[in-house]
Amino acid sequence: MDMRSFGRLGAVCLFTATMCAAAAGAATDPMAGTWKMNPAKSKLTDEMKVTEAGPNTYMLNFSGDNTETIVANGTDQPGLFGSTFAITVLSPHRWKMVRKTGGTVTISAIWELSDDGNTLTDHFTGYRADGSTTDLLYKYTRIDGGSGFAGTWESTEEQVNSSFEMQIETYAGDGLSFINPAQKMTKNIKFDGKDYTAEGPNLPAGYATSGRRLSAQSVELTDKINGKVLDMQQVEVAPDGKSLTITTQIPGRRKPNIQVFERE
Repeated sequence: MDMRSFGRLGAVCLFTATMCAAAAGAATDPMAGTWKMNPAKSKLTDEMKVTEAGPNTYMLNFSGDNTETIVANGTDQPGLFGSTFAITVLSPHRWKMVRKTGGTVTISAIWELSDDGNTLTDHFTGYRADGSTTDLLYKYTRIDGGSGFAGTWESTEEQVNSSFEMQIETYAGDGLSFINPAQKMTKNIKFDGKDYTAEGPNLPAGYATSGRRLSAQSVELTDKINGKVLDMQQVEVAPDGKSLTITTQIPGRRKPNIQVFERE
């Protein structure tokens, strides 16, 4: 899931042998366990587009064709998927962004533009349901058009200043549960291609995930909101069972996010 939309690591919340493991019982599924992301081995690529849409007004695009148009006057305005979004212009080279879901702040960020206008630094904070935060520092380069903050931006480096853990448990025989304790979010999925509604206080209405098992060691997940694809993830556990890699493709982006987790 897109980070600015709902908390960037994917935003966000990105997640999921032997074939006999599913047949013999879920207890031996190689994906089951507690996993912690290793930032040094991960590559979190982000892309965004900001377009001038009138006086002090901007159209923001963080994934696919999902856009929201916001007047930069510091007030909460209708955003994507039932959220609100506010832009406060602190100076010509410094903006503050705040997203709320159900009136609760879920994302805040400070954008800083370089003097030559070609580099954007994003000090990003995601607020988790348990009260902890996700802190990221992104640096972007302008890859197309615009002036000031307007333009198409692609991240060139990132710094993760917080930990991210997830739990994977067996579910209903041959299914899996993906649990993000900090976000109090659970995805219970059976690998039959059907959409399964996720549970969590910061999730938008209509959020669901479908999945299919690609092999004994890997699964494919597709996150959707009201049937519209938000992201696609391939989750694969290493042959030695000590690491797990999630490769996430977000519609409209040229490069995937790659998260590497290690078993705790």
